Amino acid sequence: MIPRHQTVLFIVLLATAIIMGTVLWRQLDRAHQRLLQGQDSAPTQAPQVAPAEQATLFVANDADNSLLARPLTLPLPQNPEARGRAVLGKLLDLYAAPDATHPVPGGAASIAQVFMLPVHAAGASGPSPNTSGSNGGSKNSAPAGPQLAVVNLTSAFAASHPSGLETETLTVLSICATLHANLPSVAQVRFLVDGQPRATLAGHADLTRTYLAAEAVPTEGTHP
Repeated sequence: MIPRHQTVLFIVLLATAIIMGTVLWRQLDRAHQRLLQGQDSAPTQAPQVAPAEQATLFVANDADNSLLARPLTLPLPQNPEARGRAVLGKLLDLYAAPDATHPVPGGAASIAQVFMLPVHAAGASGPSPNTSGSNGGSKNSAPAGPQLAVVNLTSAFAASHPSGLETETLTVLSICATLHANLPSVAQVRFLVDGQPRATLAGHADLTRTYLAAEAVPTEGTHP
């Protein structure tokens, strides 16, 4: 026979469990109702899609160490920094494709950020973009005067890039030429890796120097 005090204790525990279960169920139901109300009241907005425009990518070819202009239609934002990141992302996507003429892994995710600085200001103090902020900035109009583009690559891209003077140089020059072709105000290009200066891309191409963007664009029939 079960002692009386154990029976009372069992009944108390059972009642407590029922009460706690009921309270928990009500709290979950209220949270679900608030979630549904929030979804109903939130305005439905179509995602903003950049209009498609003609872009020119300078694609490297390892077979003859050349840069070939390739016109493509891409969705391009008006903001210069976002525009630069878009064209460079497409360029690196081409390099990551199975049939690439300049195979480099990584793709668009290898471009962490692109920053635009006035050339005179950058020359006075060096490029010091805030890499912790969001890419794109707040300016939507084309910048006035020549600009320095600071391309912030990921360390994964640098680590996986094929080593060699020619292949690294082709990557760097194709980035510079593509930026200048789509953003003519870009006169100079500097490189960072994970927001920090880096001596070389993969052991050879110098990333400490400032590249003149216009000089990276090959004239017809010449190589970079």
